[in-house]
Amino acid sequence: MARNLELDLVEISPKASPPVCKILEYKKFLYEQKKRDKALKSKATKIVVKEIRFGPQTDEHDYQFKKKHAEKFLNEGAKLKAFVFFKGRSIIFKEQGQILLLRLAQDLEDIGKVEQMPQLEGKRMIMFIIPKKN
Repeated sequence: MARNLELDLVEISPKASPPVCKILEYKKFLYEQKKRDKALKSKATKIVVKEIRFGPQTDEHDYQFKKKHAEKFLNEGAKLKAFVFFKGRSIIFKEQGQILLLRLAQDLEDIGKVEQMPQLEGKRMIMFIIPKKN
């Protein structure tokens, strides 16, 4: 039948029993499949990660300024990566860095939820905060 119509026999669902086939133009079938895949990909949600960097002895004014930015990022729906960067011998202030990140988590608890608690990775102590769903 496909040869008589000068079209292709395309296997649509090979795992079904019996396998499902259609008589159509193969190039057109591939084009429509790519178009469908592209539409599905564009509808998928993209996760944006914003970073905020602190030092172990971040001043109160700097902390408030960065907290304000963190609130803005979470309200926009972005995931927040807050980290304390330890330079040189400042690694001895690990506790201060952890206290700073936990304070940030506590201040942002009404708009964000901690996804990962503060964790030391090399010279950075990292914490992830995700926005709460409304």
